[in-house]
Amino acid sequence: MYYLLISLVIGLFIAMLFLNVYFRVKVFKAYKVLAQNKVEFDAVHIFSDERMAKEIFPQYPNQRENIKIFVNHIRYSIKMATVLTTLITLFGAILMWYR
Repeated sequence: MYYLLISLVIGLFIAMLFLNVYFRVKVFKAYKVLAQNKVEFDAVHIFSDERMAKEIFPQYPNQRENIKIFVNHIRYSIKMATVLTTLITLFGAILMWYR
């Protein structure tokens, strides 16, 4: 049981590293397009669809799709990192308790 939990923690850590690199590449590709077109917005807009629709999309109507791609990759990356960090913490706690 101990070795299984250690393997799970190591596997999840490797998965988190892989996902981090994978989404970082995707986010930077989308960011590159937005930076070339001088699209600017704050972190508040990333987490609020309503503010994004009211304030950013009207300013940059041609970049609407690229903005959506960028925001979706950022949000998904945060969700996956949260889930994997929670699982690693949970399995780590189980390992400490089990030991």
